[in-house]
Amino acid sequence: MNFRSTVTAAACALLVASTTGAFAYTGEQQFGHQAKITLDQARAIAVKARPGQITGQELEKEGGGSGLRFSFDVKSKAGKTYEVGVDAKSGKVLENKAEGPNPD
Repeated sequence: MNFRSTVTAAACALLVASTTGAFAYTGEQQFGHQAKITLDQARAIAVKARPGQITGQELEKEGGGSGLRFSFDVKSKAGKTYEVGVDAKSGKVLENKAEGPNPD
């Protein structure tokens, strides 16, 4: 399989996942076994803390809380993007701030 085919296959897999309700995210393979809450639970916590549409998500090691967090980009109805961090072990919201040059 050449590079173009690999990229096309990966893009198709993400498209299928996003249209069927299954969400792929960066860090799942590396850290997923350490998380105590599911991605769906973390997503629900994130949109409750910052209503809007999730446009990006990852599971990462980062300071604060347990050191493992789900990080979501949430686009508000007003079009502003926020980063919402949810502790992957406790479910606590660790971050909820605007992204970009003029965060509020």
